[in-house]
Amino acid sequence: MEERLQKILAQAGIGSRRACEDLIRAGRVSVNGQIASLGSKANPQKDKIILDGNPVVDSEPLAYVAVYKPRGVISAASSPDIRQTVRSLVPIEGRLYPVGRLDVDSEGLILLTNDGELTNQLTHARYGHEKEYRVLVARIPDQEQLKIWKQGVVLEDGYHTKPADVHLESTFGKGAWLRVILHEGRKRQIRETGHATGLPVVRIIRIRIGSLLLGNLKPGQWRHLQPAEVAALKKPADASQKRAVKNKS
Repeated sequence: MEERLQKILAQAGIGSRRACEDLIRAGRVSVNGQIASLGSKANPQKDKIILDGNPVVDSEPLAYVAVYKPRGVISAASSPDIRQTVRSLVPIEGRLYPVGRLDVDSEGLILLTNDGELTNQLTHARYGHEKEYRVLVARIPDQEQLKIWKQGVVLEDGYHTKPADVHLESTFGKGAWLRVILHEGRKRQIRETGHATGLPVVRIIRIRIGSLLLGNLKPGQWRHLQPAEVAALKKPADASQKRAVKNKS
């Protein structure tokens, strides 16, 4: 079946549709030996699609897998590191890449997919997809600390974080569990914010990406997404996220 070339490239993980359109405009893509133009169509199962002299892998069936990444596992499809990767937890064939990385000491929900367009949509802040976490901190926060966290702090690299939704979920010994919803995804943002507010972070569990919930998955477990879950992820962020929060409560 023929599809627009930018859609084929995006689904092959090359980039967003807009980025793929730019590649086509620049004359960097050919189909069966002919330089493609914007609006060109192709059948990825039959046509030879070349980008910068390299063949674009034929489109595989799109796959969507939710994984509970345990602590100590790397958020990568492959790595020279001797530690286990999140991709290795899912013993199915095909190319799958993690969406929404977690640092090695954090745990929780990661989406694995070969849908490059959805990956772009979920990882770029301009689309507004939230990430929700349960965060264990070493001290019970006071109202001023929570207020500072909600308003945003300056990280070590000088970046000022955007406002976040933060509230106390429960106390836990001398510490407390917080519920944190971020509208962006800076590297080690939660840990650095906890440090800046005097609330050392002990544990981070991501429980939601956009409308997708971790649910009952346990560390190391995975499952295929239902068609309705995939459709919800592809909808504008506000509506789908509100439904996810409602269903969780």
